[in-house]
This record gives sequence, C-alpha cells and structure tokens, in this order.
Amino acid sequence: MDDLYREIIIDHYKNPGYRGILDPHDISFEDENPLCGDLIRIDLRVNEQGVITEAAFSGHGCAISQASADLLIESLIGKTIEDAKKITKQDILDMLGLDTLGPVRLKCALLPLKVLKAGVYGLGEASDKLVEEE
Repeated sequence: MDDLYREIIIDHYKNPGYRGILDPHDISFEDENPLCGDLIRIDLRVNEQGVITEAAFSGHGCAISQASADLLIESLIGKTIEDAKKITKQDILDMLGLDTLGPVRLKCALLPLKVLKAGVYGLGEASDKLVEEE
C-alpha cells in the first residue's frame, strides 16, 4: 500500500497544476469509474496544426485518479493529437512511478487515459478497451 502513495502521487493530488475547466474548448470528455465513483473530465484546446496548446481536468476521486489526471495533462501540452492517441497504460504507470497496481487501483489510474482517448477519438462513450495493452 505504501507504493500507492508515493510522494509524487500525493503532491499531484494535493497541488494539481492543471485542475480546471477550459471554456471554450475544442475537445472535452467526461467519464466515471462505477466501481469507486471517481469522475474525470478532460478539456483540450488544439491549434490548427493539431497540437494541444492548453489542457485541464476536473472531477473528483482518489489520490491515484487525480494524480494520474494531473500528470497526464502535464504531459499533453505541446503534443499532437496523434501523439496523445499513442499514450499507453505503461506510460501512465511510469508517470506515477509505479510498476504494478491491483485491478481496482489500476482502473483509477487509467480513468484519465480512458477519458482522453474517448475524447481525441471523438467517441460517444469511453470503454476499458481504449486503455488495454495491444
């Protein structure tokens, strides 16, 4: 359990740098983890070249989902939408500084990635298949 609450996770949970809502936005998507009630919304502004110029997240949940969202948003600014589509489950675990997580905590950590991918692919709903390894 100590591994779950490393300093980086607690810092991003308590002091998120990218919490907020972008209005207007070019891409926005929101979803929740029905197992625990965590909710994440991600808003993106994208320029004519397809580069993410601004990003923010909002919602509520555990330290892992909130830290994961903040770290993911931080990594997106300056990337293209195509690069955002390539972010993997392992990238999220690396951002969090974790090797593995139990199945319930993994869903928390991957919720922001699931929301991001549903948004950048323009899907009407998010699916766990968006974040499963190929």
